[in-house]
Amino acid sequence: MRSYWIWLLLLIASWLLALWHISSGDLDALSWRIGSSAVFLASFFIAPLCRSRPVLLFATLLTASFFAIASLWPATKEGSSIYILLVFSILTGKAAYRLPPAQSIGIGMVLLIGAMLPKLMGYPGLPLPFLFLYAMLLAFGLGIFRIQRARYVEAQARNEALLSEYRNMKRRLVKDEQLARQEERAQVGRDIHDSVGHKLTALLMQLEMQRLQADTDHAEVLQRLKVLAKESLEETRNAVKSLKLQETGGLAAIMSLLRRLEAERFMRVHLTARHGALAIPLSNSQSIAVYRAVQEAMTNAMKHGSTREVSILFEAPGGGMFRFEVSNPYQGSRSSFREGYGLLSMRERLEREGGSLEVVNYDNVFIVRGELLLNRETKEGVN
Repeated sequence: MRSYWIWLLLLIASWLLALWHISSGDLDALSWRIGSSAVFLASFFIAPLCRSRPVLLFATLLTASFFAIASLWPATKEGSSIYILLVFSILTGKAAYRLPPAQSIGIGMVLLIGAMLPKLMGYPGLPLPFLFLYAMLLAFGLGIFRIQRARYVEAQARNEALLSEYRNMKRRLVKDEQLARQEERAQVGRDIHDSVGHKLTALLMQLEMQRLQADTDHAEVLQRLKVLAKESLEETRNAVKSLKLQETGGLAAIMSLLRRLEAERFMRVHLTARHGALAIPLSNSQSIAVYRAVQEAMTNAMKHGSTREVSILFEAPGGGMFRFEVSNPYQGSRSSFREGYGLLSMRERLEREGGSLEVVNYDNVFIVRGELLLNRETKEGVN
């Protein structure tokens, strides 16, 4: 956008100087030049709207070129104006920047003929050798610019590919580390179960046999020892069960979902976390609600998004509220948007947890935004 305004300001300055230099006292000629200038500026303003359609953009710039030549046609008794070359150069540069090579060369040839035609028809104009030399230098400079720009775009694409591969490798390393940690925890659990658990079970059997054969005083002592051994066995079993459980919970499950979608669906996820959102311990039902909402939003992005790119925002301002936002470019129109069963289910699930859901389509971007109030137990856990 900044480059567009720079182009526009340079063009307007050159245009006004060129008109001022060739203006005459004839009101009819002046009104004709102003009308042609209006058409030219309208074409220049419309050009950015045609970037995705090269043929329409070529037609727009060609129209602007013809009206530029007509508007800046020199008066009979006036001298030549160097500012006309600046206007033509800006148009040629814009064509070289936005159009394919063949079409940009066509625009340049039209403007070169327009610059030479007044001199050939006997009007005041710049010398033809100067125009040829200037055109060659301008073509050489714009050619170098296109080559450098193509190299820059290619290098940027390579960097994006390398960055994507780096992210995939990093996710694989994290996944392999989690699998290795799970296997290690499972092995530790099996070792505890096979060694400590069996020995405690044998100890309980021995204590029971001794209690049945002992007198009353010793039987009470053995009973207390038996209860203690039994509690130790239960704690050992609970520890083994906790080792077997997956260690992901809360937003960690959502992170696993994002990693899986990136790896399997080739989605590019831009995740932003603010105000310690990833450290907020959501309740089980709240985690499920957020998980399902993000999952449905990602599914919609894969089905209806115009690109494989999604932006996700998590934030917890003040620690008393959790917010999330999933946005992606949307290829449909506002009138075609309609909430389906998935979005309605997301809304109902969040409302049951005391939250809310907002779904909007703004400026061809589909946004799913939700928030949850943290309950008292969650807040105490945070404090």
